Amino acid sequence: MAELVVHGGTPLTGEITVRGAKNFVSKAMVAAVLGHSPSQLRNVPQIKDVHVVSELLRLHGVNVSWDPETGVVDMDPSNVETAHRADIDAHAGSSRIPILLCGPLLHRLGEAFIPDLGGCHIGDRPIDYHLTILREFGAKVDKLASGIRITAPRGLVGTQVSLPYPSVGATEQLLLTAVQARGKTELRNAAIEPEIMDLVAVLQRMGAIISVDTDRVIRVEGVDRLEGYTFTALPDRIEAASWASAALATRGDIYVRGARQADMVTFLNIYRKVGGDFTIDDAGIRFRHPGTPLHAIALETDVHPGFMTDWQQPLVVALTQASGLSIVHETVYENRFGFTEALTEMGATIQVYRECLGGLTCRFGQKNFFHSAIISGPTPLRAADIEVPDLRGGFSHLIAALAAEGTSRVRGIELINRGYESFTAKLEALGAKVEQA
Repeated sequence: MAELVVHGGTPLTGEITVRGAKNFVSKAMVAAVLGHSPSQLRNVPQIKDVHVVSELLRLHGVNVSWDPETGVVDMDPSNVETAHRADIDAHAGSSRIPILLCGPLLHRLGEAFIPDLGGCHIGDRPIDYHLTILREFGAKVDKLASGIRITAPRGLVGTQVSLPYPSVGATEQLLLTAVQARGKTELRNAAIEPEIMDLVAVLQRMGAIISVDTDRVIRVEGVDRLEGYTFTALPDRIEAASWASAALATRGDIYVRGARQADMVTFLNIYRKVGGDFTIDDAGIRFRHPGTPLHAIALETDVHPGFMTDWQQPLVVALTQASGLSIVHETVYENRFGFTEALTEMGATIQVYRECLGGLTCRFGQKNFFHSAIISGPTPLRAADIEVPDLRGGFSHLIAALAAEGTSRVRGIELINRGYESFTAKLEALGAKVEQA
């Protein structure tokens, strides 16, 4: 595994830039398969997930041209074809994108294949919702030893779906499938994150008919043909918040060019309650430690417009430096506090609980999951050897190493490359003392 040596104790100061959102660009690239003419996506970050999706599209006959410097991806789906199963298997464990390719491939080819799926190990994240939705549209799902084969011999037909939880992935699946299904489709309890709304905008530019109601209901009227699109990806609000938390934890001052207030309102409110300072202009947001003690808070994660689960882990590192007892209740993923073990080894005082320590209705309340945490601070962090557990937890460990006194070794940093563009170069630009082992 790749390893980064981190000499901690230096405040991060300076300017970095965030580009398109990881949780949007891959879905917009998949949407290009539906078009009968080329598409262009702009503001695309140079991250591993984009490389993986590009290769998956190429395996299916899409001509993909990507200029990492300009952030422009051109996709021509004129020759979409069935990929060899062995080639798709080569990407098993690298991405969960193959499941979202199913709807577009069923429309274009009448069949799709899904290998074993990967992704970060932060919870169950089952594909049951996806398969159920595809069956509702009339697809036939066959489970094989090597994966899942999905066919639509009679085409796909609009349907009505009500999700038990506003799953982002399931909402994306429905949108990508419904836009060309015959008739009308209705989804209740849909996810409405900004990345979902931009996917809706992409599909509408392609010719889709989609309405989103205020009560989490999405309605789609299927159309016979879609064309390509030109679209600029929204900035990555998760990466922006991660650097903001790094500024707090290291007593730093970071200007995040590309950060957008409209997508981060909930985070900014919490940031201010913790005691962090920020100023906003048209080009980005400057985040800085106030130079005075940080405040403990009570926090619960939730689906949009609540506090994002992906914002929680980096902020917990900053909360180890806040005065008093902070309480964090995780309601989105059941296994998101595994990363705190490394923090306690570094000197943090964190206790995790199975009980719901908050007022929100929670799916994990009667189950055996450690999904609440109490953080006592401030506690000095000391250097340690750390192994990255997942994407967001890994960046959080990196923040802790930067805040700690002494030299840490962080192993498995290739996981961080999945969602943080050029993060080592950005660290160096902010004055961090890091080096590849």
